[in-house]
Amino acid sequence: MPVPDDRGPGRPWRQGPPIEALPETSLAAKPIRIGYARCSTAQQELQSQLDALEAAQCKRIFSEKISTRVKVRPELEKALKLAHDIKQAAPDQPVILTVHELKRLARDSAELMTLSATLQAGDIQLELLTGPLTGIYDPSGMGSMLFAVLAVAAQLDRNYIREKTLEGQMAAAAKGNHGGRPKVIDADMLLFARALKDNGTPVPEIAKKLTIKTGKNAGKHPSVASLYRALAEAEHADRAGGAG
Repeated sequence: MPVPDDRGPGRPWRQGPPIEALPETSLAAKPIRIGYARCSTAQQELQSQLDALEAAQCKRIFSEKISTRVKVRPELEKALKLAHDIKQAAPDQPVILTVHELKRLARDSAELMTLSATLQAGDIQLELLTGPLTGIYDPSGMGSMLFAVLAVAAQLDRNYIREKTLEGQMAAAAKGNHGGRPKVIDADMLLFARALKDNGTPVPEIAKKLTIKTGKNAGKHPSVASLYRALAEAEHADRAGGAG
């Protein structure tokens, strides 16, 4: 070990210059991101969500194609369990649940509040990759307020949509138009038609491939106008369900 020039045998001890403190280094662990992707029907596209989650450097990505009407979402449960397991094993390790957009997580305000409580209890952060609320939200402080505000806003929005829909139905009924999807196109026909449309088949050609099963028009093809209406109503229902 090197000895300073003013030190040596027989020399009195003197206080040396203070040792400069080493710069502090950050010991904070790099956050672990767990991704979750969902689309509500088999016809909806899921890959763009997966690509965005991969670009966000998620260590593990869970995904599923499942209707918003289904209460149990197995892959979301797995994502939350993994996040909780990591936090239990390493409490100081930041863990982030990352989703493409908020509507992928919950069907309604009640589910959103339940999820909020789950994230808060586990000290798990939430990251939104798109939308007006893009960013990372901590489960405490202002982050916890986010869920409460969103839940109220979501419920108000649903009430407004429900009220306007009811008003529209009442107005149509008053004019003798009871609306609704044409009975000639049942659920199986609609599913087949949407699959063909997603593959690029023109609607007029799709109509020629469908056959009405019951009623006075049984054995005939549905009109192109009827098919357009059925497809539009199905897409509207999907958007309304996905927003929840």
